[in-house]
Amino acid sequence: MTAEDGRRIVRCYSQDGEERADLDVSALDLPEALHTSLTGALVARTTPGKGLTSIETMKKAYRALAVFTRYLTGLEAVPHSASELTPEHFDGFYEHRRDAGIKTASNELADLRLVLIKAKGLSDTMAGRLAAVLPPRPQGRPAHSYSRTELKRIAQAARTMLRTAEKRIRANRELLEQFRAGEVEVSRDTHLRRRLQILDHLDRVGDVPRRTRPFAGQVQNAPETWVTSKGKVKEVIGWLYLTPEEIAAAAVLFGVMTGQNPVPIVKMTAAHHRADGGVGLGTAIVGLRKPRRQSRAYMDLALSEVPDWISIPERPDQMSTRDILHTPFGLYVLVHELTVRARQLAGSNRLLVAYMATGGGPGTAKGRGWRPMRTDGALISKLGRDWNLPSDEVDEEGNPLPMRPLRLETLRMTYIELHQKPVAHTRQTATRYLVRNRGNINEYRTVVAQALTAEVAKARARSKITTMTAEQVAHAQENVEEVAAEMGLEPTVLKRMIAGELDTVLGSCTDNTGGSYNPGEPCRASFLLCLGCECARALPRHLSLQVVVHDRLAERREQMGPLQWAERFAGPHAQLADLLDQADAAAVEDARKAAGPDEHKLADRLLNRELDIR
Repeated sequence: MTAEDGRRIVRCYSQDGEERADLDVSALDLPEALHTSLTGALVARTTPGKGLTSIETMKKAYRALAVFTRYLTGLEAVPHSASELTPEHFDGFYEHRRDAGIKTASNELADLRLVLIKAKGLSDTMAGRLAAVLPPRPQGRPAHSYSRTELKRIAQAARTMLRTAEKRIRANRELLEQFRAGEVEVSRDTHLRRRLQILDHLDRVGDVPRRTRPFAGQVQNAPETWVTSKGKVKEVIGWLYLTPEEIAAAAVLFGVMTGQNPVPIVKMTAAHHRADGGVGLGTAIVGLRKPRRQSRAYMDLALSEVPDWISIPERPDQMSTRDILHTPFGLYVLVHELTVRARQLAGSNRLLVAYMATGGGPGTAKGRGWRPMRTDGALISKLGRDWNLPSDEVDEEGNPLPMRPLRLETLRMTYIELHQKPVAHTRQTATRYLVRNRGNINEYRTVVAQALTAEVAKARARSKITTMTAEQVAHAQENVEEVAAEMGLEPTVLKRMIAGELDTVLGSCTDNTGGSYNPGEPCRASFLLCLGCECARALPRHLSLQVVVHDRLAERREQMGPLQWAERFAGPHAQLADLLDQADAAAVEDARKAAGPDEHKLADRLLNRELDIR
């Protein structure tokens, strides 16, 4: 199509329709016939439904074609049509870029091929070359994630910024409400009167009071002088709204606590479902979209009111119980509240919206205005430069070096490294992340060791399950009341326990409402937690199942990521090991041999959480 200024362009849209780009094909200086073929190929490549979903990937295709065009026009004999393109042109382009030291030459060649195969009029030899194998891509340098301490510095900086913003916005909104209710006397205070006038205008209009003035031969809407005396326009608008830097800090904190891809985080919507029904542990389900997943692009993310242990302070007891910025749910609810009016002004349902003083992405309004956060990462990078956080590395003099650039992609890699689990991708893809990211293997080993030590210590610090030997059971059958008094139980409870009527999985329960997990209510805790409950009793008949579960946990250690196993199973494994140590070694081996299919099936159901109340 032809643009207003006469340029020939290919207009393309992102898959969600929110972004647009005009690719200037008039800049491709080629003979008309070849120009027409290659432009048609670019159109076919960027057409909706052909695999490219984001504006950036479409621009990559255009850039590869533009660089190929410059290469062709530099040859002694420039091809005039698609039929004159030869394998020598294709391979020569790669060699030219590689010899020029372009590290992305193989990537450019791959992008170019995907465009050229759409061109009409290619010769059979050229089509055959495009279908052949491409030169191998050079192995990339290992990526480096942030260390755990670096991640905590980033999270702390983001939380500090958002706490300051929350305090500022809430104070100004409260002042504005008092003013509108007639509770503020402003007759003698010019400064306060101007401030309230600005706040009222900001809330109603979404901008500061302005006046028209001539500027460079045009009429300009400039802020009133008494507005600029209060500070820069962006700072004044920040009295009631989150600034661009603050929504970037929110995106960073979402990256720290969820490990999601940058685009789904930035494009997160305000629409959500409260799975908790507003009662108990807060959980908001938000719909995300990851275009590269194609048919599986749409997914749900559960933002729960549970802190991510990786980024919390070393001493959790120092963390305020009211600090909602340590949970994904708390962060989402806060940002959702602080951006309600901003979304109305922007006419957007995106969560991360702010007043942008300049700019505007492809297909969006230019200049100042209310817009969703862009996905190019520029705001995140700027935020990292503003924070200028120190890394764990030091120079020759022992001074800390600046942290590597702040990027949501690196936060995602760090999350996967520290949590050892896939996030919105397969385990095979997660493995590729970990293979690329070998920079912090020692850090990861330290984290695993700390988690393992902490979980085992917590498990052994809890009250241990009380055991009864075969002799004690036999004595209790003959002297129920005497043994019941010694054990602090009612005789009827002891009788039922010996008869097997109170069996859970790994023991018997003497009081379904007296445990520490749900005091005063029927216990809903996992049966694995019986190992540390004061109401549980282990009898000889439970030994076979205890052995099987112990062995199953040991097997899962080889099947799961070390960190995931440490967090989930290290405690129960240590408790069972202590329990088996109290029994005779021969009895343990006999119990292992005596365990039948029923015990193995029950153990699998227990560890697969099929027996949990959800």
